[in-house]
Amino acid sequence: MRGESARPQLPSTLPSTSAERHRRVLTLAVEASPDPTTAVLWFAVAIYVVGVLGIVIPVLPGLLMCVGAVLLWAIETQGTIAWVTLGVVVVIYAICLTLQFLVPGRRMKREGVGGLTLALGVVGAVIGFFVIPVVGLPAGFVLGVFAAEYVRYQDLDRAWQATKSALRGVLQSMGIELGASLLIALTWTVGILVH
Repeated sequence: MRGESARPQLPSTLPSTSAERHRRVLTLAVEASPDPTTAVLWFAVAIYVVGVLGIVIPVLPGLLMCVGAVLLWAIETQGTIAWVTLGVVVVIYAICLTLQFLVPGRRMKREGVGGLTLALGVVGAVIGFFVIPVVGLPAGFVLGVFAAEYVRYQDLDRAWQATKSALRGVLQSMGIELGASLLIALTWTVGILVH
């Protein structure tokens, strides 16, 4: 044994080959990168869910809350992928706003439902929400639009037709927002998985 050269023994924790060293560096890099499944992500998901509910029950600015949730995630996560994801989400939001203005608005104007009528419908919805919680919101909207159109035309049939048109417009608008929220969710999910 004395005749053998005294070769120092490497600790077992140090990699001996080049491939092992590269694997170890990659492992350290992965461990050092921020984990996208932090508490902030779960908080952002909760905000997103409340935002989607805000689309269906229009008390909160639903789609804006969805965008805010992605913004919160992007601020926490940092990195190019997070910011690109947020950029795509903002573009989806802008397209949604444009479609909401063009599609239901033009249809209701074409069918004779004015902006004042819709504003009175919103007032009716707010009053209805406080008089009859939850159910009063849509009922108040319908009654507000109907009352405004009846006062305007003094004709029950015409007032009812305008109310139906306003309801179709509101449902179209909600459908556009829900579609946009789905696209935002898909974009965000891809961003999380790729990050």
